[in-house]
This record gives sequence, structure tokens and C-alpha cells, in this order.
Amino acid sequence: MHKNRGTRIPPKSIRYSLYSLLAVLVSLIFLFPIYWAFSTSLRNPIETFTVSGLGIPFIHFVPTLDNWIDQLYTGEARRAIGNSTLIAVSASLLALFLGTPAAYALARFRFKTIKNKDLTIWFLSQRVLPPVATIVPFYLVMQTLGLLDTHLALILINATFVLPFVVVIVRQTFMDLPIELEEAALMDGASYFGAFLKVALPLAAPAIVATGLIMFAFTWNEFLFAVTISSKDVITIPIHMAGAVDTRGVQFWFMAVRAMIAIAPPVIIALLAQKYIVRGLTLGAVKG
Repeated sequence: MHKNRGTRIPPKSIRYSLYSLLAVLVSLIFLFPIYWAFSTSLRNPIETFTVSGLGIPFIHFVPTLDNWIDQLYTGEARRAIGNSTLIAVSASLLALFLGTPAAYALARFRFKTIKNKDLTIWFLSQRVLPPVATIVPFYLVMQTLGLLDTHLALILINATFVLPFVVVIVRQTFMDLPIELEEAALMDGASYFGAFLKVALPLAAPAIVATGLIMFAFTWNEFLFAVTISSKDVITIPIHMAGAVDTRGVQFWFMAVRAMIAIAPPVIIALLAQKYIVRGLTLGAVKG
């Protein structure tokens, strides 16, 4: 007679299960503050401090949209959303407009005076510099130009800070593209600019779109420059969110609504354009 032996679970399956469990736990840790902000935004002010447990709508309290209506129907909130949208979109497009040709030049041409690698490192080093170290110089420059508390000032500053990322990411994308396609276009009589515009640019479009969306998220959530350069007319969402404080203290119900407004656009864009982001970043991945 043969003894019945228990089914042995392969070690790979155990490791996969542990990694999956760990990934779920980490995701819950990161998602819980977002859920709590959403739950708080649906409560009235009294329930903000009295609801116990996980604060699940329809179970622990009756949800209401009063906080959302109060915030979205105020001129200050609409103006902040409009300002953030204009600044984020304009800064991202400006950075892509300037950074994409620079990235192509670094990927396809060799410079004699300064090596391409050194130029790339220099571009990246501009982003390593902490933003707080540039606050005073930027403020003085914008004051001299008469651009304090203007959209143009924040567009230029944010475009300057996201430009290095655009150059580095898109450069790697162009380097991964087969150069033979551009050489064939040149042999057919196209100029270097024509080869870039009609061959390289369409092939790199997914990576450029993905980079633009990431730069949009960076600019949308930028607080330090906005609070320093703007004072009254150009109030952005992060400044508006920080303003949920009055003489009675922090108004958590309004803070939650403003936090959800700040989170929503980057998340929605990422979900809708997930295909382009994954394809673009995979195309521009650094090969080992």
C-alpha cells in the first residue's frame, strides 16, 4: 500500500502569493488616505468628528454633497481650477515644445566641444537642485520683469523645472528608435528637420504623450513656486487647498473636497491614457 502524501505547494507559488499579499497591503496603505478624504468630503461638519470606524458611506453616516456644492459653486474654487489647468497644460506643452527637439539633437548628433553625455547629465542636474534654492532668484527675476502674480510667471518657472525630465526621457526614446528609418528618409531627399518631423516624431509620440502627462501631474500639484510668486490673482489648487483654515482651525470637510479636486485630474488622465503611458515609458526604457 502506498501512503497518501499531501500536495506540496511549489516554492514559486508561495513567493508569488507573498508578493501579491505585500502588494495589496502596500496599495491599501497608499489608497486609504484618498478614501478617507473622499469619505470626509461627503460628511457634514459635525459628522467629521463623530463618525467612528472606517467611515463607510450609507453604513456609518448618510452622505451629502453639500460640501462639494459649497466649494464648486464659489468663484475662488472655479478660479483656482482654471488657473491650475491653464498653468499645468501650458507649462507641459512649452516643456515638450522645447525639450523634444533638444532630446532629438542629443540622441542623433555628436557635439565636438561638449560631449552628449555631459550635456545630458547637465540637463538632469538642473532638476536635482532643490526648488527652494531657486525661490529668491526666480522671485527677483519675475519682479524685475513685472510678472509677479501672473500666469506667465508660473508657466515659465514650471516649464523650466520639468524641462530636464522631458529631455532625458524623450532622448532615451529617440535613441531606442532604429536610425535606419531616418537615414532612408535622408536618402530620399528629406532634410534633418524633415526626418525628425515626419519619421522620428510620430514613432516617439506615445513616449512624448506619456512624458507630457507626467509633467502635467508635476505642475498641477506644484505648491512652492505658486505660493511665492502669486498672491491674489493667480491662486492655484494647492494654495486653495491650503486655505481651508480659518479662525476656528482647519475645516476638514472643505479640505477633503479640495484634496479630491487636486487628486482627481492626474488620476483620471492616468487612467484614460494608461495605454500611452505604459507604451511610451516602455519604448523609452533604458536598456541594461
